[in-house]
Order: sequence, then structure tokens, then C-alpha cells
Amino acid sequence: MRTDDKIPSRYRSYQYLRAGPGLEEFEFPPETGRVPSLVVAVSPAQEQRVQQLLDSEFVISLHDHPTRRPADVTQARHYRRQGRDVTGYAGLSVSGMDLVFDGLMNGTCLITSTAGWKWTDTIHDLGMRQCDLDHQDLAVPVRSVAAARAAKQAGQIGIVMTLEACTAIENEVDRLDVLYGLGVRSCGLVYSDGNQVGGGLAEPSDAGLTRFGRRVVQRMNDLGMLIDLAHAGDQTTLDAISASDVPTVISHAGARGLWPSARMKPDNVITACTRAGGLIGIEAAPHTTLSQAHPRHSIDSVMDHFEYCADLAGIDHVAFGPDTNFGDHVAWHRQFARELSAGKEPPPARHYTEVAFVDGMENPSETFPNIARWLVLHGYSDQEIGKVLGGNVLRVLDSVWYKNSSRGHL
Repeated sequence: MRTDDKIPSRYRSYQYLRAGPGLEEFEFPPETGRVPSLVVAVSPAQEQRVQQLLDSEFVISLHDHPTRRPADVTQARHYRRQGRDVTGYAGLSVSGMDLVFDGLMNGTCLITSTAGWKWTDTIHDLGMRQCDLDHQDLAVPVRSVAAARAAKQAGQIGIVMTLEACTAIENEVDRLDVLYGLGVRSCGLVYSDGNQVGGGLAEPSDAGLTRFGRRVVQRMNDLGMLIDLAHAGDQTTLDAISASDVPTVISHAGARGLWPSARMKPDNVITACTRAGGLIGIEAAPHTTLSQAHPRHSIDSVMDHFEYCADLAGIDHVAFGPDTNFGDHVAWHRQFARELSAGKEPPPARHYTEVAFVDGMENPSETFPNIARWLVLHGYSDQEIGKVLGGNVLRVLDSVWYKNSSRGHL
């Protein structure tokens, strides 16, 4: 659907609740226009083509947090303790997206513990968000490719429940089945700090996938749950790709060959993932996908990573996982530096200028329209644009997600 064709949404998160004791209200900045972020300049004819592409193609974010952040970011931890992440329905309605892999609270899920990643908090987050989604008509949880297609046909946006790490399962592999039953269809193995599955990218050393980690990979294969390696250490990533019977993804990252940061992936990891049928989603979280040509983070540096990965792996194996939210992303990172492993990873070897926001990729309402504009402006064909907007992701999901076939081993 075009950015102006989605079902209009006047629903406000949790508006079904009556005001009263126990329901705390927070002030939020606007979902669109919070800052003067760039709109990629194209001609009227090119803009018409962009809107036609957003309408006809399946537009998929492989990783985002389409939720709002308090205007006073010093309230962030108190906000998290309430256990109600507020969805940005108005912003989503003009995003052009058809399917969003929603990263939920991830490492900032601190409802009962300051350490994060607790099982009870994860279940609370999953249930609360889906309860809110069930009270409106714009965004709907989806658990299959067929459901995603049906949502697009109805003018709705599909939401895929996603965890950035399986840390919360502890040493209980059956908890993956529980998560699947609760709607989780994509899960990271490790966040930046290591867990019982393997090593994270913030660890000083990475011994690779553990024996338990191999059981986790096998169970996720059997369930039809997508394996995400965005935050895993390099050796753990390579081991998981080798151990998996189906393609894996790096949902939100970039190329270390372009910017020497541990958060980026080296060429051998990218090619191992893509040669096995998987793909890499290019991210735009502040101060990640920088480049020597564009060390001030903007859509241009993000697209430098896109073109590098497309040249390296082929355009059939690149997508986008912008990793944005509705609010001050830079301030949010500062508030949760410990939980998000900020500062633990080795710093980039090159100097860069900090920004207040990523120009042209500031929040979920603008990323894909601007990506489409940039691709049109730079001479990509409709077929190529369709692949990277979502066609490549659909191909992987068709080979991974369970479809009542005999592929499972249970």
C-alpha cells in the first residue's frame, strides 16, 4: 500500500483502559516531524514511481521498534517499569510498510529486574503488546506468510513478534516452543553479551556456538522460527549458519569492510550467511552504519552499506532492518547504555561526528519512502527495488517459516 492508503488510525495505545490509579500517563513527542529530517529530493514523476512501488511491492522492515519514547527521556526507566510499550500507530499508517519485524523491548525490558532479559518480563511484554494490537485495526500480529499477505491486501500492517536474543529461555529449550505459541516468529541467538547459546559481539572473545546453542538452532529449525544473528559474535554466527538446516538472517547490521566497528559484520560472515540462502538487513540506528565517505550518519552512509553488501553478496541477499523508533533514539541509547551494551564493544577505528538524529532515517514513518526515493534517484530498476524492499525477505520466510509441511522433525 502507498503511504497514504493504509487504514487511517485514530486509536491511541491502551485507550481501552479507564484512567485511574495504576495507569500512568506519559507525554510523547510527535510521531512524525519531531525533527527536520531530510526528505530525499526527487522529481514529481519519480515520486509517483516511488508511491507506485510502495503500493505494488511487499515492503518489509526486517527489524524496527515501532513504538514511542517519552518526551522526557529521563523517565525512560520508570516508563519501562510500567510494562506498556506504546505503539506509534499514526506514524505506522504513513510508513509505507506492509510487514514489520518488531523487536519489542529487548534489552530494555526491565519490568521486574534491572538486568533485563527475564522470562516473566518477556512474556509480559509479548502479551501486553498483542492485547493493545487486538483493540485496533491498523496493525495486526502475523504468524505466517499467508497472514502477512492477507494483511497487506486488507490495507493493514503485519507485525512479527521478534526477540533480539533467546537469553530469556535460560537453559530450557522447550521455552522456544512456548514463545512460538505466543507468536514469536524470529529470534536472535545472542545479544551483545554472551549467553548459554554462544558469544555476543561485545565479548572480548567468542568461542562460538555452545552444545546447548546447537540444540537451540535445531529446535528453531524444527519450529519454523527465523534465526537472527545480528548481535552474535563472529564465530557464533559462523557456527550457527553451518548448524542451521535453513537460511538465517542478519536482520540489522552493516559491513565492517566499510566501517571498522564490531557492530558491523566482516565480509566472510556476510558471505557465509548469504551463500547459505540468507540475507543481511541494513540498519540505521544512530552511529552504526557510518562510512568513510559519510562519517556523519545519514541516509547516504546507510546506503553506502547497502551498496557495499549488494556488491559483495548480490542484490538478492540484501534488505533493510532500520532499527528505528518514534522518539529521541540517541538519548534513549544514552539512558540504556549498559543494557544495550553501548560502550562495551570496541570503538570504531575511525573518527566520526555524533549526530542528534540520522538524517533521512529518523523514525519508522520515513525510512522506507526515503529508501525507495534514494533507489529510484540512483537508477535502480523496479525489479531490484522490489527485491530489497521486501521480496528477498519473503523468499527467506517461505523457506523457513512452518507451512503445515512435513519438514519438521517433531
